[in-house]
Amino acid sequence: MLDRQHLSILREVDRLGSLTAAAERLNVTQSALSHTIRKLEERYGVAMWEKDGRNLRLTEAGRYIVTVAQRVLPQIERAEDTLSDYRYGQRGSLKIGMECHPCHQWLMGVTKPYLVDWPHVDLELTTSFAFGGVAALTVYEIDILITPDPIEAPGILYVPVFDYELVLAVPSDHRLALKDCAEPADLLNETLFTYPVPPQRLDVFTQFLVPANFGPRHHRNVETTEMMLQLVAAGRGVSAIPDWLVRQEAASLGVRPVRIGQTGIQKSIHLGLRSGDEAVDFIAGFLTTSRQIAA
Repeated sequence: MLDRQHLSILREVDRLGSLTAAAERLNVTQSALSHTIRKLEERYGVAMWEKDGRNLRLTEAGRYIVTVAQRVLPQIERAEDTLSDYRYGQRGSLKIGMECHPCHQWLMGVTKPYLVDWPHVDLELTTSFAFGGVAALTVYEIDILITPDPIEAPGILYVPVFDYELVLAVPSDHRLALKDCAEPADLLNETLFTYPVPPQRLDVFTQFLVPANFGPRHHRNVETTEMMLQLVAAGRGVSAIPDWLVRQEAASLGVRPVRIGQTGIQKSIHLGLRSGDEAVDFIAGFLTTSRQIAA
């Protein structure tokens, strides 16, 4: 019967490209690995791989099993980790992924009370998947995705947490500070600071500048909110940033928010999770704490 060992072997052969490397990774002999797959091939009457010179090439059947392994094995490994957590007194492990650069400060406000309420839950944060958050959720690399741009996908549930408006942060003595709202032409001679995100994923471009066929004089990426607002306060340019962050720093830095366009750019932060996981107590607890902090 097809079992976990077959899935693991084919996944490692696909990853590493050779039987020798796969056997070393799985801590078995090469002959034992080959024998295991040969028995599988005999049972189902199909080959899993074929020789290509000194290398191996997966057959169509082998490639199919690898795609199954990529979906199933992370779930099994996640379940084993969770069972181990229970064994050693941990309630579970909650892995959070971020697709929202300015949400770090908000998240810090959530994690402090959450860790107090759930002392036996191990909390991890990652941004390593860049903008593949839905895929990371699907293969159990993360359990919750924080994103302002939810992408609908089968088996993925989104919980809205709070609304905000994307605004321009400008120095208090800037010419735009006197306007009710900025127009695309207002940025023609400006340096625009944004988080290090491709322009095609930035709302200030997709919803404001590109439709009007305008662009800023210069576009600069800045890693942190603090540095971005310091640059704005020093008169080096303007920044597209959530309104709540500008309000927090307006008095101390001498910056003010200006609406982007006459109607503004309205956004919402969502928490994405796998359908059914909202019933897991420590995940439900994170959702509750998130709503409370947002309120």
